[in-house]
Amino acid sequence: MLQPKRHTLTTQTQHIRLAFVMGLKPGQAEEYARRHKQIWPELATVLKAHGAHNYSIFYSPTTRSLFAYVEIEDKARWKAISQTVISKRWRKYMSEIIFSNPDHSPITFNMIEMLHLD
Repeated sequence: MLQPKRHTLTTQTQHIRLAFVMGLKPGQAEEYARRHKQIWPELATVLKAHGAHNYSIFYSPTTRSLFAYVEIEDKARWKAISQTVISKRWRKYMSEIIFSNPDHSPITFNMIEMLHLD
């Protein structure tokens, strides 16, 4: 099985690059953008406290796919985010507009890094 590659930043901290795809429900692009322009400060705090850096989400209007990229410090800390109260609230809020599992977590498809160039 292919493993995520580690990336060394100028701070000499090893980060793991992750990428994944989610699906946006039809007609929800503007609402998705609106909600992310107003991301809850406490959610941003939780993400940073759990070692998430350089987090970006891109949208493809053609496929209604959301492509997310994040650099993390540790897989266990990244996974622990989903157990926080604020993450559970955010996921329930977002499940109205993205395809989600019964527990409101987004349905995601993990990507495998095939190239990295510094």
